[in-house]
Amino acid sequence: MTELIRIDGRGVETLRPITFERGVSRYAEGSALVRWGNTHVLCTASVDEKVPPFMRGSGSGWITAEYSMLPRATHQRSPRDISRGKQNARGSEIQRLIGRSLRAAVDMTKLGERTVTIDCDVLQADGGTRTASITAGFIALFDALRWLRANERIAAIPMKNQIAAVSVGKVAGTPMLDLCYEEDSTAEVDANLVMTGSGDFIELQGTGEGGTFSYSELAQIIDLGWSGISEIHQKQREILALSEEERELFEKCR
Repeated sequence: MTELIRIDGRGVETLRPITFERGVSRYAEGSALVRWGNTHVLCTASVDEKVPPFMRGSGSGWITAEYSMLPRATHQRSPRDISRGKQNARGSEIQRLIGRSLRAAVDMTKLGERTVTIDCDVLQADGGTRTASITAGFIALFDALRWLRANERIAAIPMKNQIAAVSVGKVAGTPMLDLCYEEDSTAEVDANLVMTGSGDFIELQGTGEGGTFSYSELAQIIDLGWSGISEIHQKQREILALSEEERELFEKCR
């Protein structure tokens, strides 16, 4: 059987090249720019010393997210949300996904009554913008938690899970990891996996886009996703340049 060669020359189990840059925003408490193939996303983490009204008096903190794409992040210019007078449904769904994914990273009772907002701005889109936002958003969030500790707002970094995400799809009958736009636009099945360092799921989205998938193909999708996320977790730990204490914290999350 001839090995399938993808549009960009990768094998079915290979991630696109991923690089992270931290501290790209002068003013944010945490920030990260991810270049994931030709998808580039800037994530900033901002700390606010208050929580939403429904959480006041609870003693717990909150993590939320906002997501948007620059007008020329794609092949054709798209209008900004402000010019339409409302956020588009896709962006609203994605930012809810980012928020609930990153809330799983933190013990809110130890965060205190404060909010960390993760802003994810897509500079260039070529598939996987939501998974890139979650993955880089975790790096920005962790640096914001470091900032809180360094400024004596919290006693210890309240991380309980390392979080990363990746896409998997079935294209031309074959499950494959980390779809670029051309693959995603023709996929029979599209899936997004958000997982912890121990391999637990936070979210598993799988949809037939003009096709179906079997139990065995679902198992392949999960295996491909976990292999990719394990590699991404390692890249996160490397770019964060963890101290010995922080490495022990990450080990407890595995």
